[in-house]
Amino acid sequence: MARGVVLVAALLAGISYFVAWRLLPSGALIIAWKGAGVGLLALWALLSAPGNEGRWFAAVLALGAIGDVLIDAVGLTAGALAFLAGHVLATAFYLRHRRSAPFWDLAPIAIGRLLIIPLLAFLFPDDRSAAPGITLYATGLGAMAASAWVSRFPRALVSRGALFFAVSDLLIFARLGPLRDSVVPGLLIWPLYFGGQAMIAIGVVETLRRQRPSANVP
Repeated sequence: MARGVVLVAALLAGISYFVAWRLLPSGALIIAWKGAGVGLLALWALLSAPGNEGRWFAAVLALGAIGDVLIDAVGLTAGALAFLAGHVLATAFYLRHRRSAPFWDLAPIAIGRLLIIPLLAFLFPDDRSAAPGITLYATGLGAMAASAWVSRFPRALVSRGALFFAVSDLLIFARLGPLRDSVVPGLLIWPLYFGGQAMIAIGVVETLRRQRPSANVP
């Protein structure tokens, strides 16, 4: 029961933030509200998923929540470093839970995500001096999305959620270039990001819950 309350609270926090940041002034309250959605998803994962695997995945989500807060409280670079750490941890987690399938059945989409995501991130910014740092971050983002595809977790939730996360970040980078004057990023970045994180969390946690702790990947 308590776990279900935490999940509902996470979803309500994430969904309501999309409205709150337009209505409330910037400050500690709105920053905390921003971090609450994914932070509560991390708590739900910690309470719900068994053993070391659940703790590992909860740490991935926690780094996302830290990144959400740091972007507004400290700056974009600090937030990006937290997200990058989360992508590295997520990539290792997904590869630990690889899908049992021939390599060439998995490779085309995985390689496509691994290459296309950082390539687009490199091309988008008008300020070319920013492109290398953005590309470094996007390489971790692409690795996360690629490894989610090859993982054994349900693709309709986890792989698709990882792709939503990647598209959300690409829209941020596109706002530095071709979509600078467009309303599209402002409308889609948060729904894609939080929706993707929620889909990933639900897909991973429910899969881990269905297995006995002794069946965790060694």
